[in-house]
Amino acid sequence: MRLAVWSGPRNISTAMMYSFANRSDFVAVDEPFYASYLYYTGLNHPMRDDILGSQSTDPREVIATLTGEQKAGSSSQYQKHMTHHMITQIPREWMLDVTNIFLLRHPARVVSSFAKKYPNPAVNDIGLSQQVALFKYLCEAGQNPLVLNSEDLRQEPETKLRQLCDRLGIEFQTSMLTWPKGGMSCDGVWARHWYNAVHGSSGFGDKEGVLPRLNKQLSDIANKAFPDYEIMMKFAL
Repeated sequence: MRLAVWSGPRNISTAMMYSFANRSDFVAVDEPFYASYLYYTGLNHPMRDDILGSQSTDPREVIATLTGEQKAGSSSQYQKHMTHHMITQIPREWMLDVTNIFLLRHPARVVSSFAKKYPNPAVNDIGLSQQVALFKYLCEAGQNPLVLNSEDLRQEPETKLRQLCDRLGIEFQTSMLTWPKGGMSCDGVWARHWYNAVHGSSGFGDKEGVLPRLNKQLSDIANKAFPDYEIMMKFAL
């Protein structure tokens, strides 16, 4: 099995990657198109040079690693993807050969967290419009992608993970609920900038609190993204 799991930034996507990487039958791949995305857009993300040096910038080479022979000793692969990485230079057809899952988080929470690591974000940086576009692409191609709301997952991690595993046709493993602090071997080179919180955790953490208070700039971004969030929420488990 190959799972391609799509989200925007700051969306417990790393926690989900750790959850599956801690299973006995999965290996995880962390944001394999990140270098390609930076190469083609020219964006100056934190640790840009390190990222470009750590991965292939050729999308077709990346796709070959995602769809080719799997690592010995593992029957399944978990691919953590950012929806905004799927720019026009990156083909999509390979997505039809994997099982796709979408992770959601309220845009106010996303932009509040993202802005602490990436000043002056724009609405395209949080990936919700791209998430809707990819979801529609897969549905129109005959797939039925799964959608998981991160707030539900944090509130009832075992219940939601059991439900997800059931839909995927795999056994739930209790090892999915915890992982070692300090990071995992699947981390991308950018982990030391972005993954501070999850490196200090050993599980999905507490329930989400009240929505954060945003300044006008961030509030405008959240408001623009909210209709796309509502579209995706209609399909959440």
